[in-house]
Amino acid sequence: MKPALPYSHSRSALYLSIAGLLSACAAGPDFQAPQAPAVQQYTAGVQPSATVSTTGAGGAAQRFDAEMDIPAQWWTLFHSQQLDALVREALANSPLLAQAKATLRQASENLSGQTGASRYPQADLRLSGARQRIDTAALGIPNVPQAGPFTLYNAALDVSYTIDAFGANSRMLEGLQAQVDNQAAELQAARLTLAANVVTAAIRQAALQAQIVSTGQMLQLQREQLAVMEQRLAAGGIAERDLKNQRTLVAQSAAALPSLQQQQAQLTHQLAVYLGRAPAQAEMQPLDLDSLTLPDRLPLSLPSSLARQRPDIRAAEATLHQASAQVGAASANLYPQLTLSGSVGAEQGRIADLANSLNVWSIGLKLMQPLFHGGQLRAKKRSAIAAYDAAAAAYQQTVLQALQQVADTLRALENDAEVLQARTQAAENAERSLEITLRQYQAGGVSHLSLLDAQRQRMQTDLDRTLAQAARYSDTAALLQALGGGWWNAPAAVPAPR
Repeated sequence: MKPALPYSHSRSALYLSIAGLLSACAAGPDFQAPQAPAVQQYTAGVQPSATVSTTGAGGAAQRFDAEMDIPAQWWTLFHSQQLDALVREALANSPLLAQAKATLRQASENLSGQTGASRYPQADLRLSGARQRIDTAALGIPNVPQAGPFTLYNAALDVSYTIDAFGANSRMLEGLQAQVDNQAAELQAARLTLAANVVTAAIRQAALQAQIVSTGQMLQLQREQLAVMEQRLAAGGIAERDLKNQRTLVAQSAAALPSLQQQQAQLTHQLAVYLGRAPAQAEMQPLDLDSLTLPDRLPLSLPSSLARQRPDIRAAEATLHQASAQVGAASANLYPQLTLSGSVGAEQGRIADLANSLNVWSIGLKLMQPLFHGGQLRAKKRSAIAAYDAAAAAYQQTVLQALQQVADTLRALENDAEVLQARTQAAENAERSLEITLRQYQAGGVSHLSLLDAQRQRMQTDLDRTLAQAARYSDTAALLQALGGGWWNAPAAVPAPR
């Protein structure tokens, strides 16, 4: 049997035990960041390492480099001053970014306020004055003469502090910090999405402009063909069915032109909104696709790195962290709460005497242990656990969708290069065919109608090549966006999510 400790040693051990309990005990789980994806590549089968190449603008082969980092201003890889100016204007003037920044400031201030309220004692100065009269007989002192009404002044300093014995306040602060991290990630996501939307809209606007010009030119050729065919019908050279087919083709082309112009107008208005302008201020020179440089070397981060780069994944992780902290806070609410309070002040009959003495003081310790709340506290804990499970599933879904976006874009870039190669060959063949037809026409070997048809085919193949070229540019921007956009290489203008 061990000898009993002296009283002083027992008391010291008790104090140390209580101190250890108050400082080290925090209810609920400690958050662990989810594991990175275990896969080593994005696509099924053989992941493309490079694309095919072809001649002409935008036809360079693209190589995917796992060692290459993404610049913060990734759109500058296209080497277009006009595109760079559009993105910079959008990042400077977009109301969406202003909203995201304000929401981040709000979350930061909520954290700062709650930190001060939780970690430090609360002190309040209380001043009061009351006119009153005391009935001594009612107090059981009948033989004391009744005093007249008098004024009582009170000045007191009240101090209180809730001991975070089981980590309720710590978990609350942890959750608020996670909310700040979430809003910081959402701000980065908003910047990335806005930049990508501007780049994509500018490329689509350029492609539509080229399509409108080519459609107008082909419509003019079709009308010239129709005039020739009307003359040949009158001379009995063609059947009326051929003429009607040509008229149908002209009507279809004429109907397609306003539709393209409507799409261009809507896209121009949308681009103006991205830039923080009203649609009435949407006057801007369309981008020239040939002024863009197709990046021949593109970054391709590993899937394990993607989870640390994508802002939406980081935002989902912060939401999961916040849900974990809420489980801890709900668990801590099941345990006792200790509150220390104290007050010191003066009560005097004259206000001038308040500063002369401190004649009223109190000090206390309040312990509150929840006993019966109809199952409310345990139900809240189970609800917090369910919310954590939901956040974990949402995080996993966000990661899977991110992997899918990269995989889809890789395949799109691979196929875009092959389509552009085929379109380029078709355009080159149509150009050679037009040259042959032109020489034959000059020699009288073919009709004017044949020449017009060869010119129309060359225009169509040129347009098809331009659209394929625009698709490569758009999907290149989509890959850079899907990989996270390089926000980690930007100057620390806003707090980066942890």
